[in-house]
Amino acid sequence: MKAIMLMFDSLNKHMLSAYGSDAAITPNFQRLKEKTVRFNNFYVGSMPCMPARREIHTGRYNFLHRSWSPLEPFDDSMPEILKKHGIHTHLVTDHKHYWRDGGATYHSRYSTYEFIRGQEGDAWKGVVDEPLCQYESGEPEEIKQRRIASRTQHQINVQFMKHEDEHPLARTISSGLEFIRTNHAADKWFLQLECFDPHEPFFVPEKYLKMYGIDESSLFDGWPPYYFVTESGERKAIIQKYYKALLTMVDEYVGRVLDYMDRYELWKDTMLIVNTDHGFLLGEHEWWGKNIMPLYNEVANIPFFIWHPDCADAGGSRQALAQTIDIPATLLDFFGAEIPVDMQGVSLKPAILDDTPVRDYALFGYHGCHVNITDGRYVYMRSPVEQGIANLYEYTLMPTRINRRFTPQELQRMTLHPGFSFTKGCPLMKIPAESVMLQRSDRFGHRLYDLKSDPKQEWQCQDQEVARRLFLAMERYMKESDAPEELESRYGFTQPALPLLGLDPMLIPAFCDYSPQIRYGILCIQQHLENSGQSDLLLKLEKVARPEWTKEDLWQFVLEEITIAQHQSLFYKMALEMRLN
Repeated sequence: MKAIMLMFDSLNKHMLSAYGSDAAITPNFQRLKEKTVRFNNFYVGSMPCMPARREIHTGRYNFLHRSWSPLEPFDDSMPEILKKHGIHTHLVTDHKHYWRDGGATYHSRYSTYEFIRGQEGDAWKGVVDEPLCQYESGEPEEIKQRRIASRTQHQINVQFMKHEDEHPLARTISSGLEFIRTNHAADKWFLQLECFDPHEPFFVPEKYLKMYGIDESSLFDGWPPYYFVTESGERKAIIQKYYKALLTMVDEYVGRVLDYMDRYELWKDTMLIVNTDHGFLLGEHEWWGKNIMPLYNEVANIPFFIWHPDCADAGGSRQALAQTIDIPATLLDFFGAEIPVDMQGVSLKPAILDDTPVRDYALFGYHGCHVNITDGRYVYMRSPVEQGIANLYEYTLMPTRINRRFTPQELQRMTLHPGFSFTKGCPLMKIPAESVMLQRSDRFGHRLYDLKSDPKQEWQCQDQEVARRLFLAMERYMKESDAPEELESRYGFTQPALPLLGLDPMLIPAFCDYSPQIRYGILCIQQHLENSGQSDLLLKLEKVARPEWTKEDLWQFVLEEITIAQHQSLFYKMALEMRLN
């Protein structure tokens, strides 16, 4: 028995022909659909990249206890379990996060592994005289400098990728096919063939750009903005075309894997999974990217294809609800390995066989932000009912973030927690959370969407009974996950009288008469003035602000009262805070 998991990053299901879209040229995804079983209600769990990959190893929700995280000493790792059962596990990937501080414990769980260099800002080629990178935003300085460094390194790396066969996607697939070519006649192996594309930057060979009428005159560097859409219609279309062009390149290499499945007749005894960690917003809901906005289905409802040689139904589709935490249980079940008791995911074999439901609900989200739940028809998004992050923590024995270690200052505030039901008796470091995403994570409020009547999530449903049912299911799932106790108050489970839908004005009692948009705009200005020591202007704002103020009034206050040098940063922050839809 053999298995291949062909995984991509930031794959938008709504752009694929296999899901009924003609937005991009994807004939091989259509071919994949005809060869496999397609899931229509497959959801993310923990967001974004490494939290999703931790779930692929452990089959547990990551986001309730941690944000971006390495594998922990107490984690059950699916590839490692297979390895211990005599299954050779091989990882081929160009996903640079496996080699950063926040993901460095993943690759060594496999029997063997290959890392393809050069994606995004991978610190690959050393050029001392670096190119000049122009990047302006109002983001915090640490994030801004990280983006500049990544863009600079990307400009260096692409100088060494002049031809398509030098592109990381091409090299990654080529290495995966080499493994298949070498081992197709052998038994008992699992190949995780994982590609960073179509994640940004959208670095695309010219032949694919030409398919969408794009030439070098577009002056787009491949980096879509990570916030709300402000671009003109023409500029917006160019960014979307770059993604589509890269998606068509991805499709080309999906076809090469399918060719090998055919050539070596692997369909007889080999499971094939084609999946992604999450989707990507390309202007839908007037947002780009992920991370800040609510987890709309363009990000959360992801493509998933599977071929199970014992459940042959080529071209079939399934409505059964499933999610990322179910992948490791499905693979362990396929190879006859015991599923650990701490694994929350379940094998998808019954759903693959005849669409038998395997779960009633799927829970998903970012650490400390909305907790989301779906039953396949409705999506309920539960906002924090507490402002800020003063009572939010990360629990870990591996204190690293996406690209750095926890600082001594962060660790000085650490306390010891006795551990959770799944930590195998290990106590944990309990460390106060720090994230820009979390500072105003309550601003979007509680939301409910009916995907049957409103599949594009264009308006919020107001069905209180449905919201109550999903709220109670969410509470139950979080308890079953042994979620930290402080989350009960953060999400209002200890206050049943709180509203189930909408923004609760009592989150900010002083501004309960203001509209939500103006309330968050004023809060943003207040925070800026407090942090910059401008107490006189803070008092003036509190004196002159009125509930009837409009966005123009806030803008005018900044223009008249705050120095020009602070405008760009403050307007950027205000625009993000006031973007509620």
